[in-house]
Amino acid sequence: MRSRMLAWIPFIRSAPAENVHKSADGFVPYKSADELLATPRRQLLLENIWHRTSVNREQFNKLYLGPIKRYAEIVQQLPASENHHHAYLGGMIDHGLEIIAYALKLRQSFVLPVGSTPEVQSAQSEAWSAAVVFAALLHDIGKVAVDVKVQLRSGEIWRAWDGPMKEDYRFQYVKGRQYNLHGAAAGLLYTRVIPSEVMNWLSQYPELWGALLYVLAGQFEHAGVLGDIVVRSDQASVAHELGGNPDRAVAAPRNTLQRQLLDGLRYLVKNELKLNQPDASDGWITADAIWLVSKTVSDRLRAHLLSQGIEGVPDRNSTLFNVFQDNGLIVANPAGKAIWDAEILSPTGWKNAFTFLRVSPSLIWAAGEDRPEPFGGSVQVLNEEAAPAAASEAQEEKPSLTAGGGDAVAAEPQGDEPASDHGPQPDEVDDTDYLLDLMDMRDAPTNSVPAPAMPAASEVEAQSDTAATATIAGPIGDTLGHLFMHWLKVGVGTHKIIINDAKAKVHTVNGTAFLVTPEIFRRYAQEHPTLFSARAGEGQPWLQVQKSFEKLKLHVKKSNGHNIWTCEVFGPRKTKTLKGYMLKKPGDVFTTEMLDNPNLKLCESQDDH
Repeated sequence: MRSRMLAWIPFIRSAPAENVHKSADGFVPYKSADELLATPRRQLLLENIWHRTSVNREQFNKLYLGPIKRYAEIVQQLPASENHHHAYLGGMIDHGLEIIAYALKLRQSFVLPVGSTPEVQSAQSEAWSAAVVFAALLHDIGKVAVDVKVQLRSGEIWRAWDGPMKEDYRFQYVKGRQYNLHGAAAGLLYTRVIPSEVMNWLSQYPELWGALLYVLAGQFEHAGVLGDIVVRSDQASVAHELGGNPDRAVAAPRNTLQRQLLDGLRYLVKNELKLNQPDASDGWITADAIWLVSKTVSDRLRAHLLSQGIEGVPDRNSTLFNVFQDNGLIVANPAGKAIWDAEILSPTGWKNAFTFLRVSPSLIWAAGEDRPEPFGGSVQVLNEEAAPAAASEAQEEKPSLTAGGGDAVAAEPQGDEPASDHGPQPDEVDDTDYLLDLMDMRDAPTNSVPAPAMPAASEVEAQSDTAATATIAGPIGDTLGHLFMHWLKVGVGTHKIIINDAKAKVHTVNGTAFLVTPEIFRRYAQEHPTLFSARAGEGQPWLQVQKSFEKLKLHVKKSNGHNIWTCEVFGPRKTKTLKGYMLKKPGDVFTTEMLDNPNLKLCESQDDH
């Protein structure tokens, strides 16, 4: 059975290998690019590709659709392989579009170039998206130059570097061909697909340009993140066409939730957590285990991952504990649960009980890697024969005596309009669905939603510098509200905060920004847990942020004086509502003019406020 996460890609079975090269008279009819791309399946793929870029329709047609059409004119209805994946007429086009869609979905989880400043990342954002598209589209184009022999109806032999065929054709695979030669042959053709203006634009960014050239030369191992994205997307497309499950093809690499949790946990243990302190500590290391205070490490790990722009991190600690356990990142207690109750006894005589996550040291440190000295005191497991509750709220509320502790879960806000009646809260959603949603667009709008408009390639450098400056300007004031708005603008500008997506916390409605509450405030609070450690008695962190935001008076009020607006969301399979704040000025969040999300409709009349 095919994975449900690929419901958005209609399934096409490969034609039998013995018939794949034949038409009625032995020749395959030449078709224009528009004819080749006109099938419902390919149109759906193109819509999803547009949805994953940050340009409007006109710019998409120029920057992306134009090269895709030139690619289609060259490859025509040639298969992607002789007897393996996409081995049917039109397989090259289908494989090319599929891998772009997969690659752009993966690209959204990266802020590129990795390790650079927010200014650089903002300025180069769309350039890296374009590099992902062209690397994905062209990685196999050399096959039509060296793997097949094509004869035109006129009797002439067609060579791909001469340009489109322009007449009917037939073909056969070259016997004894070198399998990896097509990677090196891509250089013969990609200049026929990518306009020189676009290559001039991309070549001004050395890291991006080098990675793209390495991919097009088939040297993926030298292409860094770009090579990794293309390889994994290629694997997913192949697995899907062969009837496999692309979840597995993309499950192990760095960008999966499992790997991100592991890398984040290693980072915290090695660099941030206070371990083996004589009294209050974030955790203790014994000879055979690392005992991490459950709530502290969960809050800190969530904050670390969110600060890296990683989506899909469970909001509720109990759900996060389940993900830890399901992926073998922690050792279960004797009852098979995630949480351990244990008492710490320090050599100084200090003693206290906590709820812990138990982690194997070998998961954090490789063989031969230096480890901290074991704790000089003792860790005594409590009620070992009993079955501790699995990450219950009561356990999570046990004290953490370090700065990363945080407060207990409080009640929902009692405001003029409850913020909790717009559908499932983050705590109520099964966040492990992220593993299934990594490549899934089943909830994405069928009418794509354009993100901020990107200027033409020749104008990118000047305009992106201006946008980056506006995006990262420091906050005016130091209240939680000011800090929140600065964080929000930086996050949207650098694509760490996704807009207008199926699970987005920010949308464009009525010409301005619509902030979904309480999700967007929770996201900020979760990303900055230490900011609230000294404010534990002031209520839930996210509610503190929301109240401080309201005091800025940046939002539009309704005629009855209420703050919260309701939007109706029209999805391909369901309708739901969102509640949130509408900003007076879209420029408080967006650095470029935005188009409204066509799948959101404001329920209240704009005339009422």
